[in-house]
Amino acid sequence: MSDTDAQQEKSALGCEHINQQTSPAYANYVLGVLFIVYVFNFIDRQVLSVFIGPIKEEFGASDTQMGLLAGFAFALLYTFAGIPIARLADKGNRRNIIAIGLAVWSAMTVACGFARSFAQLALARVLVGIGEAAGSPPSHSMIADYFSMDRRATALAIYTSGAFVGSALAYLGGGYLREYFDWRTAFIVVGAPGLLIALLVGLTVREPLRGLSEQRIEDKTTTTLGDTLRYLVRSRSWVLMMTGFSLVSIASYAILIWGYEFYERIHQLAPITIGNWMGLIVGIGGSVGTILGGRIVDILGRERASRGMRASVLVTMAGFPLGIYALLAESTIHSLWALGPFYLLLNVYLAAMYSNNQNLAKLQMRATAAAIMLFIVNIVGAGAGPLIVGALSDAFAAEHGINSIRYALVCSLLLGAVGSIIIFCAGRTLDADLERARA
Repeated sequence: MSDTDAQQEKSALGCEHINQQTSPAYANYVLGVLFIVYVFNFIDRQVLSVFIGPIKEEFGASDTQMGLLAGFAFALLYTFAGIPIARLADKGNRRNIIAIGLAVWSAMTVACGFARSFAQLALARVLVGIGEAAGSPPSHSMIADYFSMDRRATALAIYTSGAFVGSALAYLGGGYLREYFDWRTAFIVVGAPGLLIALLVGLTVREPLRGLSEQRIEDKTTTTLGDTLRYLVRSRSWVLMMTGFSLVSIASYAILIWGYEFYERIHQLAPITIGNWMGLIVGIGGSVGTILGGRIVDILGRERASRGMRASVLVTMAGFPLGIYALLAESTIHSLWALGPFYLLLNVYLAAMYSNNQNLAKLQMRATAAAIMLFIVNIVGAGAGPLIVGALSDAFAAEHGINSIRYALVCSLLLGAVGSIIIFCAGRTLDADLERARA
């Protein structure tokens, strides 16, 4: 075969090399901006958990209704809207989609502060979810184009740590706002800055060529949602990872949404005290755990990706006994000191999920693959997780009284432990599935 024929064949397969490059400094700048966007994504999402008590009292809602408001009211359209938005991102300008989504969810967070009924607040939360659906799928895809495979897990881990920094700021700032202001003021204060950050994204972030980090051109063949889903489900490791990820996310979102109420009801801590502790635990523990997981995946996974993935999930598995102890401990200080390391270990596995989801997808499928992953995980974790805890708390209340929230949260952690075992099992076929994706 001649050199010309070989080059034409590579081009037809979507593997032709490209010459465009970007500096590491600018790639890091883009990662930093996307990190800030994700921080505000979770500030706007998480601030509701600080005000479950006052909102419940004002509107006369039950724990189940608050679980719906914190979970499905946000997650349902967040996950469904993520698919068509990701399809647009796989075809069009991802930077613009992120900027528009940020402006929408910030405006709707402000609108939550003007809600005059439970139904109006639920509608505003739905619209927050639709806006936030434009955040992560195109961001994951852009990061994959700015960072090569040997740095991708760490880059995605840094981006993902924005969720914990945002949650921490929601707890810290929310605790202060709850002490001195009302919940309406809190939604207005945390929502407004996002409108300015949307301008920063639109004016300073460049849209990269797809395949830039691998220096190859994407296959221009048009793919549908069905094509992407069929391609991914043929990977046994992907199916197992998504199943396990969904269950572990139930535990993660249960702590995020109901942890504040747990310490107020069971340990009678003041709002600012809970905000400070939860802010430190979620912000430091979640960020350090996720970035540590990224380094584990990038370093141990250089020869075999399964080694990095399995090592990270083993660390997560080791944390669940600490989490259960934190929930059952009668001593407040013992509970808090156990929750800190548990939350760090809980999030070590995350980088393996996000990076391998991108690695298993074709170039033109990456945003859609991220949306499918988030659809599955958020329906179960962000949607069903808070609802399960709220419903179990109501169900256990007759027998256990105020301790019902304690046992509801323990149930969520047991589901997470099962999920981590399933993720570990995915390592058996991960290397072979990645070879198929690279072929």
